[in-house]
Amino acid sequence: MTMSLPKAVVRPMFAVVAAILATAVVAAGAGAQRNATLQQRLDALVAAGPPGAVLLVRNGAETERLVSGVGEVATKAPMTAGDLFRIASLNKSYTSAVVLQLVGEGKLGLGDSVERWLPKLVPNGRNITIRELLNHTSGLFDHEKDQRILAPYLHGDFGHYWAPIQLVRMAVSHKPNFAPGKGEEYSSTNYIIAGLIVEKVTGHSIGAELRDRIFRPLQLSDTTYPTTPSIPDPHAHGYFVLEHPPALDVTGISPSITPSAGAIVSNAEDVADFYRALLSGRVLKPQLLKAMQTTHAQKKIDIRGQRYGLGLMSWPTSCGIAWGHSGAFPGYETIAFTSSDGKRQAVLMVNLDPTAQSPAARSQFNKLVQTAYCSTT
Repeated sequence: MTMSLPKAVVRPMFAVVAAILATAVVAAGAGAQRNATLQQRLDALVAAGPPGAVLLVRNGAETERLVSGVGEVATKAPMTAGDLFRIASLNKSYTSAVVLQLVGEGKLGLGDSVERWLPKLVPNGRNITIRELLNHTSGLFDHEKDQRILAPYLHGDFGHYWAPIQLVRMAVSHKPNFAPGKGEEYSSTNYIIAGLIVEKVTGHSIGAELRDRIFRPLQLSDTTYPTTPSIPDPHAHGYFVLEHPPALDVTGISPSITPSAGAIVSNAEDVADFYRALLSGRVLKPQLLKAMQTTHAQKKIDIRGQRYGLGLMSWPTSCGIAWGHSGAFPGYETIAFTSSDGKRQAVLMVNLDPTAQSPAARSQFNKLVQTAYCSTT
């Protein structure tokens, strides 16, 4: 038996369906216009200097991946959304998360001294706490500012390996910037020491702990912690100076210059997945995530209002606070924004060292990530 609905019922149902379809068409049109605008700005960023760029924008289940320029200058191979790159200081969020997991397991405390875990390595280590390492209030000199660190690479030895202990000793050969807890100054040395503490507490390398605690549980299959200069394919090549061809390809510089502070290799998708998991509460217990988000103002900033917690930055935007981190490694610059609930995200990478970028390009970079982050609201 065939059954038909009265016209009085069919007409309202048709109206509802038509309204839904019309709304979807409008939303699709708005999304296309938004993506076109972001693509134009991404292209303008590349035109200002970097060889190429990747921009990922996410809101809930919707993800847009935009690219511009080239991933390798010599071959003119186009940049792709899945290209791997060195995430630089975004690594600090991952290392901090491992330390905080160990705190949650009762294996160490944020108030523990450096001296307790690494005796005699750091002068005045008995007065420097793990918390002060993670929020950059230890006062320790940044080893990356020591001219000796780049010397081997400037002489062409890109594969030169620095042991983490060497980096720490290099840093503490300099006078501290201030007494522990009496100031704030960003220093990658803090995270080299944090990585050594993780190794002392667990008996495993920091790379193994990152893999077993972060990469594998979150299914970050394109994320690794390399100890050698090579990067798996497909990857974006990183460049330093472009004024006089050929461009200086610095992709193969050893990650040992800043291991647990910046050695991770990943892509935009995995970076976004990590920060979504972190901010949505899948990595740390609530009280530890709250500690990570307890911030103070930074002296040296890229974006107005920038603050620092325990391996996590925050920025005010027109659509609310964004959490994440920024980073620079020879050949790359990256920044990641994520909302407090983990739903809204923007990840931006260019394959040019920020020291080789013009002020205009740097300004465009910082404005673009903010625009992209708020574009889906």
